[in-house]
Amino acid sequence: MAVLHESREDSPHGFCYDGSQTSMNPARIPLFPLDIVLFPGQAVPLHIFEPRYRQMTRHCIDTQSPFGIVNISGANLAQTGCSAIIVKILKEYEDGRSDILTAGQNAFRLIRTHEEKPYLEADVEFLEEDFIGVDSAVSARLEQLCNQCHQILYSEDAARFETEGGISLAYHVASELPVDVAIRQGLLEIRSEAARQEKLVAHLAKWYPQLQKRERVRGKAAGNGHAKM
Repeated sequence: MAVLHESREDSPHGFCYDGSQTSMNPARIPLFPLDIVLFPGQAVPLHIFEPRYRQMTRHCIDTQSPFGIVNISGANLAQTGCSAIIVKILKEYEDGRSDILTAGQNAFRLIRTHEEKPYLEADVEFLEEDFIGVDSAVSARLEQLCNQCHQILYSEDAARFETEGGISLAYHVASELPVDVAIRQGLLEIRSEAARQEKLVAHLAKWYPQLQKRERVRGKAAGNGHAKM
């Protein structure tokens, strides 16, 4: 299948703001089940090594077409996923493996799957995002919580959310932090950006004090260690 490339432990994947959007019409696309949740606008590097997915990525590169990433947990395939385009081939190996950089495009709903090819395909319905009714106060709180959590986790500020309309702040924040897969899947399934932001604010408001407590415990442990030396 594929292996995610990480630059550091628990590192979030990057978030990109450009790239053409896939058609919003129903379509049949290759499907790539993975144990991650991809968001529109999120950049994710993948290491492709399984023959059927080498064939799939080659098809997508040759035809400049998207494939779908959908979360799989055990035998359970999520019904909402995200289309992705291959932005760049990072490296090709002599044995056929490759490292690629992908970017999320549009959320979709599975209609039906097809198993005619070595890799899975699916008829999907691309979903519209709803940016009506976003509360600026909630957005500001979400950015604040994101930065506070990011500072504890990585000892640096989170990347600023600088973009025009049509991009989800909730997706951006969930891409910057190691948010649980179940929470990420829940966000992807919500069409209202206002509702996504409220859900993520509620989650981070509970998580941030836990991170603070963990950091204090680590600080005491480090202090005790130094004291014994």
